Amino acid sequence: MSVALNFKSHLSELFAQALREVAPDAAETEILIERPKLAAHGDYACNLAMQLAKLLRKPPRDIAKALIAALPESNVVEKLEIAGAGFINIFITTAAKQGVVRGVLQAGAGYGHVHIGAGRKVGVEFVSANPTGPLHVGHGRGAAVGDCLCNVLHAAGWIVTREFYYNDAGVQIDNLTLSVQLRCKGITPDDPAWPEAGYRGDYIADVAQAYLAKETVEADDQHVHACSDVNDAEAIRHFAVAYLRREQDLDLRAFGVNFDVFSLESALYTDGKVKEAVERLIASGHTYEQDDALWLRTTAFGDDKDRVMRKSDGTYTYFVPDVAYHLDKWRRGFTRVINEQGADHHSTITRVRAGLQALDAGIPQGWPDYVLHQMVAVLRNGQEVKISKRAGSYVTLRDLIDEVGCDATRYFLAARHPDSQLVFDIDLAKSKSNDNPVYYIQYAHARISAVLAQWGGDRQALLHADVSLLDSEYETALLQQLIDYPQVIENAATELAPHLIAFYLKDLAADFHSYYNASRFLVEDEAVKLARLALICAIAQVMRNGLALLGVGAPDKM
Repeated sequence: MSVALNFKSHLSELFAQALREVAPDAAETEILIERPKLAAHGDYACNLAMQLAKLLRKPPRDIAKALIAALPESNVVEKLEIAGAGFINIFITTAAKQGVVRGVLQAGAGYGHVHIGAGRKVGVEFVSANPTGPLHVGHGRGAAVGDCLCNVLHAAGWIVTREFYYNDAGVQIDNLTLSVQLRCKGITPDDPAWPEAGYRGDYIADVAQAYLAKETVEADDQHVHACSDVNDAEAIRHFAVAYLRREQDLDLRAFGVNFDVFSLESALYTDGKVKEAVERLIASGHTYEQDDALWLRTTAFGDDKDRVMRKSDGTYTYFVPDVAYHLDKWRRGFTRVINEQGADHHSTITRVRAGLQALDAGIPQGWPDYVLHQMVAVLRNGQEVKISKRAGSYVTLRDLIDEVGCDATRYFLAARHPDSQLVFDIDLAKSKSNDNPVYYIQYAHARISAVLAQWGGDRQALLHADVSLLDSEYETALLQQLIDYPQVIENAATELAPHLIAFYLKDLAADFHSYYNASRFLVEDEAVKLARLALICAIAQVMRNGLALLGVGAPDKM
């Protein structure tokens, strides 16, 4: 990547070379290049001299002078100043900043990509809903955050595998089976015989009707045939799970989310992987029998109490297949795994990690990583919406997509830190106003498209525009925004925080709208015109790149 495309990385390399000369014994010291809060303090600042003071036993300002003297020459750096206790303030040349326009236009869709992943594998598991009904809004948030995170990691140089894990075993599947079976027999949720834990949504009637009609369901690589026997609970179970897996897959496709791998909890049992994991845990010496149950000594690995693995009735608690599943991921070569899940999974993290440590399989502590999202409240006319006729008791993801569109749904669900509560305001998401961030960003892109269409010239000519003419206050701010974009991707990937992309795009759109309202682009001066068009063309490219990471479209017309 050329220095014009990532100043921060370039400066880090310069200071790393200076560090090797000034303090070779401290060559591994982390070099922090930060943006100062005040423009008068330069474009970037480095506190390396202060970090080295204790080791070198010298005043930081003296070390700063030595670092500056040892810094290799660069046509990016205009000047360096020592400030305060020993900060090194760095000023970038105007020409280098202006050169970012050409860099964006040349890199196109690849602009902003960084290489911190270095081609390593990462497995990201997200959504992973129980196949017991349509995806709800919480699943939608997981889908948006997980998919955007995968896009960001890919842009940061990781080889990403998207994975969906179906909990198609256990009590909830038993409840689903019974609910469909009762519907097949003509019993409805209004009947006194309907079980309290039964599912009441209209979709249960749809599954029952399809089963009685002997439909064939294709779910991923499975073809499940209904036999219409209302007394065959096992056949109903297979059909209902396949039917709802297909429905969830259709919801996800409508949401622009695709997966590379689908894993089934039931397969962990039939393939013997749960049995093997339990046997390994017993052999490790970390289990014990008590009260007719098998326990795992998770307190040895940081848990607040030991956990039951096998209950007195012989069935396993839910974290046991999770341990087997993650052992399988490790064996598939994923030295890094990220699980994007709802905050209600928080309690499982410690025991799953403890189980993996107890296996003594070489899995590092703190593996896998987790990103947990909070619940979503949906508002319409200022009132919370809780019920969907289709689902019976919750708002579905498809409800939102149908009402406000895929773009707005994805943006709103991904645009806040996953750990924060989210209020999805349907009225705001549908509004065509500057208060709606999706509209605000897409409108900026459409405005640029309209200007370029009105110009009608050859966009290749913009590569040769005289960008030295971009020197207004608005243009300087926009150039800095373009310069910052690769760092935003790096931060989003490092912090597992795709919402940073949404924040960035909103700020970029705000700076563009201010520029648009204060400037003319199709002016008579040909050089000025081409320079301004080159800048807004680069802005549009970065908007497309960022919106693509969020899975949101960049329309040319609104």
